[in-house]
Amino acid sequence: MSDQQGMSEDERLRAQRDESEAERADRNFAELLQELRVIQTGVQILVAFLLTLPFQARFATLDSFQRGIYVTTLLLAVLATILFTAPAALHRQLFRKGMKRELVEASSRLAGAGMVVLAFALTSAVLLVVDVVHGTPEALVAAAATFIVCGVMWALVPRHLGRKASRTD
Repeated sequence: MSDQQGMSEDERLRAQRDESEAERADRNFAELLQELRVIQTGVQILVAFLLTLPFQARFATLDSFQRGIYVTTLLLAVLATILFTAPAALHRQLFRKGMKRELVEASSRLAGAGMVVLAFALTSAVLLVVDVVHGTPEALVAAAATFIVCGVMWALVPRHLGRKASRTD
């Protein structure tokens, strides 16, 4: 019988890495921050793009539907930015209070919520641009495809890989 039978997944991983709970929390937080750095760059570019749109000459030609999509996209992108930067604010408030595990858990949930909001923001941005360039029917197809790809790449593929890894353990 294996020494690791009867252990939780968390305990098995900790034993494999030979790290304490505090070391694991530190590593998890560092990995999460690295993920957020990658995501944040894309979100910042989207927000910057959206903030410049109203100052373009063609913006005045948008119809009310397109303006509604624009405002929705802007608000979603800003909300995603807030969710992705919240872990840094939490860290500032909880720094040196012995709450790293709680910080990692809360930050992970915020990042997950940010990914959901970002999927909607990207979908909405595609809807706006394709509607302006080609029209509403094409925009709806492109937006649906964008949302599906986000769901597949950000939820289904990781879930599939996680199940595959669980079967091999």
